[in-house]
Amino acid sequence: MAETFDFDLVVIGAGSGGVRLARQSSQRGARVAVVESRYLGGTCVNVGCVPKKLFVYGSHVGEDIEDGAGYGWSVPQDQVRFDWPTLVANKNAEIHRLNGIYGRLLENAGVTVFEGTASLEDPHTIRVGSKTVTSKHITVATGTWPDIPDIPGRECVLNSNDMFYLPQLPKEAVVWGGGYIAVEFAGILAGLGVKTTLLYRGDLFLRGFDQDIREFVAQEMAKKGVDLRFNTNIESVEPDGAHYNVRLTDGSALNTGLVLGATGRKALVDGLGLENTRVAFTDSGFIRTDDHFQTDEPSITALGDVIGTPQLTPVALNQAMVLSRRLFGDGQGDMDYNAIPTAVFCQPNIGTVGPTEEAAREQYGRLRIYRTGFRPMKHTLSGRDERAMMKLIVDDASDRVVAAHFVGPEVGEMLQGVAVAIKSGATKADFDGTIGIHPTSAEEFVTMREPESVG
Repeated sequence: MAETFDFDLVVIGAGSGGVRLARQSSQRGARVAVVESRYLGGTCVNVGCVPKKLFVYGSHVGEDIEDGAGYGWSVPQDQVRFDWPTLVANKNAEIHRLNGIYGRLLENAGVTVFEGTASLEDPHTIRVGSKTVTSKHITVATGTWPDIPDIPGRECVLNSNDMFYLPQLPKEAVVWGGGYIAVEFAGILAGLGVKTTLLYRGDLFLRGFDQDIREFVAQEMAKKGVDLRFNTNIESVEPDGAHYNVRLTDGSALNTGLVLGATGRKALVDGLGLENTRVAFTDSGFIRTDDHFQTDEPSITALGDVIGTPQLTPVALNQAMVLSRRLFGDGQGDMDYNAIPTAVFCQPNIGTVGPTEEAAREQYGRLRIYRTGFRPMKHTLSGRDERAMMKLIVDDASDRVVAAHFVGPEVGEMLQGVAVAIKSGATKADFDGTIGIHPTSAEEFVTMREPESVG
């Protein structure tokens, strides 16, 4: 007699990947439930991509007001006001709206939602509060959580989640870290008038990005008033009245109103009861899976940030579609991690797809590098000292454009089309044969004719 279960699939975690997997699987006829302990939509919707970009928009308005003078708009500076609680309240209202949309998507797909913390009692049994359910398949999609190093005064350091609910802005802030989150929040804070210092233990932030991009962004951020301190780490943080005294490894100290630790994220698996299964972990603490998201426990799969693949919402969404087909569809399809486009919403923005120049040289050998730098048209009248940079990397043997890297206003909006071209195997001749849209920054991609270097 076949073993019977309450569900065909229980997904632990209602983030972007978990919700997509649940909906797709239910639409394929599976009996599906989702367990979520915090909020529908996961990190991206609640304390990640969406509210972060709303904050980026908000922090840029001040510059837009200043830039208006060059176009004949006069706004006396003593009449310009910014109210942080208003931005937070409006952001909260939008997130609440999105939470409702996620709930309706699951309901309309016939997915059962359990609110509470999941704990696995065995490879097929999940306890949520006082209720126990069984499932043929279980998928862990719990994501990651901010990780602050264990230093004296660690309790004084805020994480990125906390930043979205600050009751008020400080006059000075220290941002500790060198990845996406650190550079984005440094730009947000500085744009809102906070005197901001960014500390990073390495020679240059944004490790893993193209070297030219890293150097260019550092120059542009410094122009915007962010105090960049590399090869510097925090030793301790001590309360000092309403402020904090931050002692650094170089022997100096900073007095500040806020310390944000953007020092990495770890897999969110505490309390899941995975010790009651054969699920194993990588050396970095992520759930170990094969290329088909299978863990060491036959009934348990995992996807999204919790397995250590690129921590991007569209990656989790695509993983979910692949896994749903494998569990309840035709079983076909694989996840392709090549040429994943991404944007960093620092100021100015970064858009990138394909390998860095260093990695491309190892992979392809002889390259042609095309690069241009220019002042965006808007700033010819605004007078703002801000520049943009674009770079194409071409495999010399095949003429294929294998990577594009750029920095400038709204570059995330133009990246998607370039990513399609690169994913499709477009050559430099294809780029050259495409008519540009004038006058735009995007046309630079099809007007770079002479390589800066070959070899």
